[in-house]
Amino acid sequence: MNPDPIKPSPDVPPTNEAMDSLYRQAILRARGMSPEEKFLAGPRLFDYACRITLDGIRNQFPGIDDRRANQILKQRLAWQRHREAYPSSVERPRDS
Repeated sequence: MNPDPIKPSPDVPPTNEAMDSLYRQAILRARGMSPEEKFLAGPRLFDYACRITLDGIRNQFPGIDDRRANQILKQRLAWQRHREAYPSSVERPRDS
């Protein structure tokens, strides 16, 4: 059995039905959380999103070291903050 109900098993390709079911389960869990649990879930979700983004950076730049991958992650987070603060500003700068 898969210990994380949000993550599908890597052995079975996800289907639309399975993805919908996982999404519904996540929504039901969130609705059942207390305000305190929701507050504490924020940092966990942020860390999870950062891990996924770092995996994407490593995929985009094979052989990149951890220090450089973290620099790119910080650049992307700064860009996102800028984008939220100034929605009509110019497009995202390239990773350097």
